[in-house]
Amino acid sequence: MGKEGLRKGTRFYKSIVSGGVVGLSSVEAAEAVKVFENSFRDINIAFVNEVARCFDRLGIDTREVIKGASTKPFGFMPFYPGPGVGGHCIAEDPYYLIAKASSAGVNMRFMKLAREINNGMPNFVVGIVARELGKKGVKLDGAKIAVLGVAYKANVDDVRNSPALKIIELLKKRKAVVRVFDPFLPKYSNVGSLETAVKGCDCILLATHHARFLKKLSSAFIKRSGAKVVVDARNALDKNRIKKKGVAYKGIGR
Repeated sequence: MGKEGLRKGTRFYKSIVSGGVVGLSSVEAAEAVKVFENSFRDINIAFVNEVARCFDRLGIDTREVIKGASTKPFGFMPFYPGPGVGGHCIAEDPYYLIAKASSAGVNMRFMKLAREINNGMPNFVVGIVARELGKKGVKLDGAKIAVLGVAYKANVDDVRNSPALKIIELLKKRKAVVRVFDPFLPKYSNVGSLETAVKGCDCILLATHHARFLKKLSSAFIKRSGAKVVVDARNALDKNRIKKKGVAYKGIGR
């Protein structure tokens, strides 16, 4: 890159961004920044997902614990559990660093474990669905499941590495009747509306917390759908209000 290249690059980016530009000593260091930052997030997401799986067994609300821990004025950074990690960056960049480290004779055990944990979350979600339906006397085989959201994160139409796709695949393998709706991704939906997806279903599974869903999925709306169970894989719905309507609610670690 050289000093002149760094100077020109810094000048260019300063002309188009307002957040400031930090020059590094080499292209390698600059590239390492991205894989390091994304791996950092992957590891912390894996940590909170593993804690959530533990708290699920212990009957502790993970979101409540995170809220309490967030009162510490230094050292703590909140991450939240979910159905897995999607997108092009966090779900893939750690593998680049793992591979590069291996070529240098370094075994990135921590990062490999994080990938394993996050990749296993769709199975965990499907397990919750089966368990909660079982409490209602409903078998997953033949159960009508409304999967809401296919995108890997809210309010986008991006399905790259989306955990929702794996969840849908696993549900179908277990012979559930899966109704899929995502307003941003009609080609991945097999019903045309939220109302059609949830009507008469056994379970509502919120896989992606689109704002449109959160606005519509009131406790009264859910009650009218006839759903016996709500599995909130994003911990985005009002647990207490849903339960007051007599509908079973289960989040990730809550």
